[in-house]
Amino acid sequence: MKTKTALLSLLAASVIAGTAFAGILDEPKMMAPFYTDKTMTTMKSDAQIKKVWARMSKKNKTAMMKECQDPAMSKPHAEFCDKIKALAGHA
Repeated sequence: MKTKTALLSLLAASVIAGTAFAGILDEPKMMAPFYTDKTMTTMKSDAQIKKVWARMSKKNKTAMMKECQDPAMSKPHAEFCDKIKALAGHA
Protein backbone atom coordinates (compact mmCIF):
# COMPACT_ATOMS: atom_id res chain seq x y z
CA MET A 1 0.00 0.00 0.00
CA LYS A 2 2.83 2.40 0.79
CA THR A 3 4.34 1.76 -2.63
CA LYS A 4 1.05 2.52 -4.36
CA THR A 5 0.65 5.76 -2.39
CA ALA A 6 4.21 6.80 -3.16
CA LEU A 7 3.75 6.13 -6.88
CA LEU A 8 0.51 8.09 -6.97
CA SER A 9 2.18 10.99 -5.16
CA LEU A 10 5.07 10.92 -7.63
CA LEU A 11 2.68 10.87 -10.58
CA ALA A 12 0.69 13.79 -9.18
CA ALA A 13 3.86 15.80 -8.60
CA SER A 14 5.11 15.17 -12.13
CA VAL A 15 1.77 16.23 -13.63
CA ILE A 16 1.73 19.42 -11.57
CA ALA A 17 5.36 20.22 -12.41
CA GLY A 18 4.80 19.52 -16.09
CA THR A 19 1.90 21.92 -16.35
CA ALA A 20 3.80 24.57 -14.43
CA PHE A 21 6.38 24.84 -17.20
CA ALA A 22 3.92 24.96 -20.08
CA GLY A 23 2.45 28.37 -20.67
CA ILE A 24 0.45 30.27 -23.21
CA LEU A 25 3.61 31.02 -25.21
CA ASP A 26 4.06 27.27 -25.65
CA GLU A 27 0.54 26.69 -26.98
CA PRO A 28 0.65 26.34 -30.77
CA LYS A 29 -3.00 27.33 -31.20
CA MET A 30 -2.34 30.62 -29.40
CA MET A 31 0.92 31.38 -31.18
CA ALA A 32 0.11 30.22 -34.73
CA PRO A 33 -1.83 33.38 -35.72
CA PHE A 34 1.36 35.42 -35.23
CA TYR A 35 3.40 33.32 -37.69
CA THR A 36 3.32 32.78 -41.44
CA ASP A 37 4.23 29.10 -41.40
CA LYS A 38 3.25 25.92 -39.55
CA THR A 39 6.72 25.59 -38.03
CA MET A 40 6.29 29.05 -36.49
CA THR A 41 9.70 30.26 -37.54
CA THR A 42 8.68 33.32 -39.56
CA MET A 43 6.63 36.01 -37.85
CA LYS A 44 3.97 37.94 -39.73
CA SER A 45 4.42 41.63 -40.49
CA ASP A 46 4.05 44.15 -37.70
CA ALA A 47 0.70 45.29 -39.15
CA GLN A 48 -0.61 41.71 -39.20
CA ILE A 49 0.64 41.05 -35.67
CA LYS A 50 -1.11 44.22 -34.50
CA LYS A 51 -4.40 42.96 -36.00
CA VAL A 52 -4.05 39.56 -34.33
CA TRP A 53 -3.21 41.23 -31.01
CA ALA A 54 -6.23 43.55 -31.28
CA ARG A 55 -8.58 40.56 -31.74
CA MET A 56 -7.25 38.64 -28.74
CA SER A 57 -9.10 38.52 -25.44
CA LYS A 58 -7.80 40.61 -22.57
CA LYS A 59 -7.22 37.40 -20.60
CA ASN A 60 -4.90 35.98 -23.29
CA LYS A 61 -3.10 39.30 -23.73
CA THR A 62 -2.49 39.50 -19.99
CA ALA A 63 -1.21 35.91 -19.87
CA MET A 64 1.17 36.54 -22.78
CA MET A 65 2.48 39.75 -21.25
CA LYS A 66 3.01 38.02 -17.90
CA GLU A 67 5.05 35.26 -19.53
CA CYS A 68 7.01 37.78 -21.60
CA GLN A 69 8.00 39.52 -18.35
CA ASP A 70 9.42 36.24 -17.00
CA PRO A 71 13.01 35.82 -18.29
CA ALA A 72 12.80 32.02 -18.24
CA MET A 73 9.62 31.96 -20.31
CA SER A 74 10.48 34.81 -22.64
CA LYS A 75 13.97 33.69 -23.65
CA PRO A 76 12.82 31.15 -26.26
CA HIS A 77 10.23 33.66 -27.50
CA ALA A 78 12.38 36.80 -27.42
CA GLU A 79 11.44 38.17 -30.85
CA PHE A 80 7.75 37.58 -30.21
CA CYS A 81 7.89 39.15 -26.74
CA ASP A 82 9.73 42.22 -28.04
CA LYS A 83 6.97 42.81 -30.60
CA ILE A 84 4.18 42.23 -28.08
CA LYS A 85 5.79 44.52 -25.52
CA ALA A 86 6.00 47.25 -28.16
CA LEU A 87 2.32 46.79 -29.03
CA ALA A 88 1.34 46.98 -25.39
CA GLY A 89 3.51 50.05 -24.79
CA HIS A 90 6.05 48.26 -22.58
CA ALA A 91 9.06 48.57 -24.87
